[in-house]
Amino acid sequence: MRFVLLATAVLVAAVVAPTTPHAQDAAKFDAPKFAVDPTWPKDLPNGWITGQLGGVCVDGRDNVYVVNRRNITDEEKQTSTSAPSIIKFNATGDVAAAWGDEKTVPGSIHGCVVDSANNIYVGGNGDGIVQKYDETGKLLLQIGTRGKFDSVDGTLKGAGRNSAKDQLNQPSGIAIDPVNGDIYVSDGYGNRRVVVFDKAGAFLRQWGRQATDDETRNRTPGVFAEVVHCITVSNAGLLYVCDRQGNRVEVFQKDGTFVRNIDIPNATGSLPDKRGTAWWVGFSPDQEQKYLYMMDGGTEQVHVLDHASAKILSSFGRPGHQLGNFTHGHTLAVDSKGNIYVAETDWGRRVQKFKPVD
Repeated sequence: MRFVLLATAVLVAAVVAPTTPHAQDAAKFDAPKFAVDPTWPKDLPNGWITGQLGGVCVDGRDNVYVVNRRNITDEEKQTSTSAPSIIKFNATGDVAAAWGDEKTVPGSIHGCVVDSANNIYVGGNGDGIVQKYDETGKLLLQIGTRGKFDSVDGTLKGAGRNSAKDQLNQPSGIAIDPVNGDIYVSDGYGNRRVVVFDKAGAFLRQWGRQATDDETRNRTPGVFAEVVHCITVSNAGLLYVCDRQGNRVEVFQKDGTFVRNIDIPNATGSLPDKRGTAWWVGFSPDQEQKYLYMMDGGTEQVHVLDHASAKILSSFGRPGHQLGNFTHGHTLAVDSKGNIYVAETDWGRRVQKFKPVD
């Protein structure tokens, strides 16, 4: 595999054991265990290598998409070719399709999701846009203007206005309502809001604002410590939104009504947390979504939570380049068989598959 910094398979066949202090809970709830799959994905074609992988998502046929920032080094360019911005793998790990004109696709691509019609949506946290493509790579919709931002001066560095109806700031994630196609965006870096558009890209509503430190410590609903880093919709029709530096997932109804907090504590308990724990959320594939999976970028682990109680049952991974560990574990996705895919940014720059095991 020509993902850079893919280390030797020290953990190839190891079942990833619980590493949290919740072993009794794990036994009580029969938490699933996972093992890294060293055979997935297969080698990339044409001498391709990837830069930072800003997102991973799965379609209804268990094809896996990764979004690639193409930020390889000059030295890497001497021996290799930058992989396209959007890469589609089939279930066996072969590249099934790839595309992305760098003049069109976001450069700082961040997050992706696939709708029920197999269209893929991507965000650009350095570009101020969200885009929708069909599975052949045809651009179907763009929200916002590339290079313009919902900030006080319209630039990337300007303070977020948190208010534009036709422009984003630095979006991080997208969720699609399976009922009507509404587009929910976590916006994100700069702004502190969830913004909702209809399927044609017309503004509908928003909620969220910057939290004070006291509000973060008091777990105040509907505010965000810093980066609004992810958003996903559950089978019950609730929105799960990552308050990354607040170390929690905030759960909302579709109209923005607050439902509950799911806390992902750090070791010290101090808030706000500069690195943060709540980076990305996924669910087990059963209809009830018994388990919630959290990418904790603070500890470089994936936590397995009992969805109903929000108890952390077990965790896998740790900082490192070896298979099964993470260097800037960033986003995750789950397929219909319960496999978990984790994409890494920074110097990890790879996607790994973890299979459930008995």
